[in-house]
Amino acid sequence: MQQKRYSEMTEFELKTEIAKLKEKARKAEQIGIVNEYAVLERKIAMAKAYLLDPNDYKPGEIYEIDGDPGEKFKIEYLNGVFAWGHRLSTPLKEEALPISLLVK
Repeated sequence: MQQKRYSEMTEFELKTEIAKLKEKARKAEQIGIVNEYAVLERKIAMAKAYLLDPNDYKPGEIYEIDGDPGEKFKIEYLNGVFAWGHRLSTPLKEEALPISLLVK
């Protein structure tokens, strides 16, 4: 069976998926599979992004990055649930982050 894209899921389906991914991540962390844990953490961040409203995030604003203490991110523009911009520590390097990683 083909897995639905996060963009096609309902809020309930997204929350269910996040719970499953968190459980898999917990197990991967317990048995020390670091790369699997990292992949699952990224999937969780992506799924969470679809529960948020991109209109709450504005170009030009600066946010902290969840999971990267002290690091700040300035949004240049949004594309779907991704904020494109740069870390203040690396102003010439553009990158995209799921909006779920941005903290006011």
